[in-house]
Amino acid sequence: MQSSPIITLADLKSGESATINALKAGRNINARLSTLGFTPGVMIYMTHNYGHGPIVVTVRDTRIALGRGEAQTILVTREK
Repeated sequence: MQSSPIITLADLKSGESATINALKAGRNINARLSTLGFTPGVMIYMTHNYGHGPIVVTVRDTRIALGRGEAQTILVTREK
């Protein structure tokens, strides 16, 4: 059985879930994201992603808005 490919958080559609694999931004942004709960192994739910502008995700029971650039630095594996 093949595992799902690693994609960026920005690639998830509204209603999809994924597991965080890694953060690939600079040290300051990675530290900020980690403080917000974005750490490897954590499940994340895409609340709103309209293909442009900011996205809204639910991580650790908290809704968080992220810029699309930030979301592109978070690598995830889509849940089936």
